[in-house]
Amino acid sequence: MKIRQSELSRKTNECEISICLHLDGRGEADISTSIGFLDHLIGNLTKHAGFNLNLTCRGDLVVDDHHTVEDCALSIGAALDQALGERRGIARFGWSYAPLDEALARVVVDLSGRPYADINLGLSRETLGGLAAENLTHFLQSLAAAGRFCLHVDLIKGQNDHHRAEAAFKGLALALRQATGLVQGPAALEVPSTKGVL
Repeated sequence: MKIRQSELSRKTNECEISICLHLDGRGEADISTSIGFLDHLIGNLTKHAGFNLNLTCRGDLVVDDHHTVEDCALSIGAALDQALGERRGIARFGWSYAPLDEALARVVVDLSGRPYADINLGLSRETLGGLAAENLTHFLQSLAAAGRFCLHVDLIKGQNDHHRAEAAFKGLALALRQATGLVQGPAALEVPSTKGVL
């Protein structure tokens, strides 16, 4: 089996990022963005997707958290796209319901090669652990854009915004785990599309 991993770096005037992603890992993460709640959410994504992820980001937090959040999402998405390669032999579609206490998230992904994101988190707080709540939607949109996949996230219920956000990221993890999974038999050699390419 081909090793599905990627390593890349991204440097702009706003952020400097290095990342190593292994899709067939054990859910191990070493994440440092200097935003604790972002580290927490990415760690949950990594753990429950079964990926191994090393990510270091030095961003212009003296401005605010936007560039760090955006560039981390773009880098993880690009690394995912690179690790998937031709996307040959993958399940392609993934979906999950993920609860966290009173919160319940539904997440559906299609690793179609066509970026699209419809995100409905319904958060009411302005910030979560120093992270602007509005940037969670932007993170998911940026991740889908750079990862070239279709993403639908709906928070079905929940009152606690920490729980709502974490349920969404855990749901995404489970959906990605399913979608990036390898199929068996003759389909393992095929690109899962009538077009023959994703």
